Amino acid sequence: MSSADKKKPVVLHIGDAIKHNPEIYRRLESEFTIIRPAAGERQREPFLQALRDRKWGDFDAVLRPFWNTGGEMGRWDAELIPLLPESLKIYASAGAGYDWADVDIMAEHGIIYCNGAQASSEAVADMAIFHILSVFRNLAWSQAAARSGDPEQWTEAHKYATMTAHNPRGHVLGIVGLGNIGSAIGRKAAACFGMAVRYHDVERKAAAHEAAAGGAAFDAELDALLAAADCVVLAAPFAGAVLIGAAQLARFKRGARFVNVARGALVDEDALVAALESGRLHAAGLDVFQHEPRVHPRLCRMRNVTLTCHNAGGAIETNIGFERLAMENVEAFFLRGQALTPVNAHLLKNTSAEPAVGNGVVNK
Repeated sequence: MSSADKKKPVVLHIGDAIKHNPEIYRRLESEFTIIRPAAGERQREPFLQALRDRKWGDFDAVLRPFWNTGGEMGRWDAELIPLLPESLKIYASAGAGYDWADVDIMAEHGIIYCNGAQASSEAVADMAIFHILSVFRNLAWSQAAARSGDPEQWTEAHKYATMTAHNPRGHVLGIVGLGNIGSAIGRKAAACFGMAVRYHDVERKAAAHEAAAGGAAFDAELDALLAAADCVVLAAPFAGAVLIGAAQLARFKRGARFVNVARGALVDEDALVAALESGRLHAAGLDVFQHEPRVHPRLCRMRNVTLTCHNAGGAIETNIGFERLAMENVEAFFLRGQALTPVNAHLLKNTSAEPAVGNGVVNK
């Protein structure tokens, strides 16, 4: 059979049309048969029924090039995944987090899930640096007072916010998850502020990886990292359980700072509020929340808490990179035999894909 006679792999493109990398999409169209379901077909029940009816046949890949569209069907879970055709081998998505997808169940069905953390590392790390500076320098208090229009609040912040503010230089930054994003945070914090970087992960990284992450030192136990750090940054994807709860918060240094640019579900917010109110934590910087888009009302009232709307990765360069990387993952898997950023390859048997650096179970 000639190459012209061979059946092209079929890609189910869910979500909006390509916006940023049309030349790559044209290449994809020449290499694969692409099907893009309409928005109405992507709602949960119509989508499930379409899979039951095999409306799109035996497609080989799912492409979701945007994080904010293509998720209309909701969670990819034990109800949805078994309805997928056996031909499906790869799901390539935008976005760093994958708490909406049961990647372990995908692995059981022979499906490799690829994320886009690599494309968002720079933007998320920059946001983490903003939050680190904010929690050390009491910037939430200062900003709120300036915006209040109240001269008394302005004067109070001007006089007293400095009394508990510190330069980050010389302090210990503890990073939970030294993947692409955690590594970039460590590199930037060491270079910008002269912070001493420590990290915890499921396994120790290579010496070159540690050196590139600001000379990060490894703590095998999370409790040891929490006890040593002046500021803890969470940079790990959601793995199905709370990582920072009351017990872990009790291990923090009294007066330490906490930053979360990972996933809100990793943190028990009631316990976090209690730690802030008791003084166990001096300040927190949060880009993500346990019950998004709802923010804990007590956090909203605290002048020692910096809040942003889950847009740590929200730079146009990230969107361009998400789109490109999702398409290139599909190409790399089918044309070169190995996906670029697999998340769950370690859970599959008999696969040629290997987990990319920074996309393990704990890394983000």
